[in-house]
Amino acid sequence: MIVYRICITKYANDLSGEGARLNGGRWNNKLIPCIYTAESRALAVLEYTVNVNIDDIPRSLSFALIEIPDKNILKLNEADLPGNWKQSPTPSSTKQFGTSLLTDAKNAVIKIPSAVIPQEFNYILNPAHPDSKNFKILDIQDFVFDVRIKLK
Repeated sequence: MIVYRICITKYANDLSGEGARLNGGRWNNKLIPCIYTAESRALAVLEYTVNVNIDDIPRSLSFALIEIPDKNILKLNEADLPGNWKQSPTPSSTKQFGTSLLTDAKNAVIKIPSAVIPQEFNYILNPAHPDSKNFKILDIQDFVFDVRIKLK
């Protein structure tokens, strides 16, 4: 299966989860590495857009196309998630929920509904899982962010 990650170009080859470890995210506390990916390029752009200020968008962005194994994927639905999982700013309950799944390390990948479009899915990759050695970057493509998405 192929998933998509949008990131600063200089980190496009990085599958360590260091950015999420340093900053935390909706589904992880700081100090817990993971890699946020999406099932499509469009969803990756939407997720990136809602999580960045227009003044902080770098000029050099890339899509990383990552192949992940179809096994060891924990599939979650909205009913499985904390009741306030879509709130902004991100509630601590979602960070704790995801952190417990990542530190449990039973699954290499967590398939989870997008807070932007719950009918579509993000895939959180766990670089601490032994199967993470099977995550493969297939391609890196330059991406120019269209600022019209953030204007108005």
